[in-house]
Amino acid sequence: MAEVALRTERLSKRFGGLAAVADVTLDCRMGEVHAVIGPNGAGKSTLINMLSGDLAPTSGTVAIHGRDVTAATADRISRLGVGRSYQKTNVFLPFSAFENARLAAQSRLRSSMRFLRPSGRYRQVNETAARALELAGLSAKADVPVAALSHGEQRQVEIAMTLATRPTVLLLDEPLAGMGAEESRRIVALLQRLAKDHAILLVEHDMDAVFAVADTLTVMVNGTVLESGPPETIRASRTVQEAYLGGEEVHA
Repeated sequence: MAEVALRTERLSKRFGGLAAVADVTLDCRMGEVHAVIGPNGAGKSTLINMLSGDLAPTSGTVAIHGRDVTAATADRISRLGVGRSYQKTNVFLPFSAFENARLAAQSRLRSSMRFLRPSGRYRQVNETAARALELAGLSAKADVPVAALSHGEQRQVEIAMTLATRPTVLLLDEPLAGMGAEESRRIVALLQRLAKDHAILLVEHDMDAVFAVADTLTVMVNGTVLESGPPETIRASRTVQEAYLGGEEVHA
């Protein structure tokens, strides 16, 4: 069985009297895509924000490759090999795709305070940026300003920026949001390629994409885990169908 790259145990987040996430336990393994689905307000984004260090849990634990990171800051978690994307594309529009990836790669330098040294002279940084663009399928668009790229390509740039930090765990928050069918298929193919060398935790509303790419599905409702298991088990679950999918079986 593949190594557990990310593990949560009884992870919870309360805002006053509201339990946005309650007692969530899950494993995300290397070489697999673990998708978290659920209706709006289910706690999915709160969960991913705790895993990335953007929110501190109220209780429970988070471990990366067996190391407890429950109280770690976002930058510490990132340096331990966790990369994430956000619901809203977070890129530098005036810069080229390559420059965006290079900025992310520079964050891994031991010192980024050498202001008088041109960034182009960092060979390893440039190689890392180029490799990230290749993995994201954007080598041909490396010199194109991000503002001139399609929505789907901008999402690919954001994923390339994440890859440029050399993560082993990818936290992807609705990477297919706002895409047409062709762009969605391209991102699904990208996720399938990336899963070979990463552990991917995916939050997504596109059910066709989820069932096409996920190895494991966790269904959340009202901050809690309703059910978790292989896609075929979740698809056939009457509990999931009634609570989330409107009582109708999913056909993917």
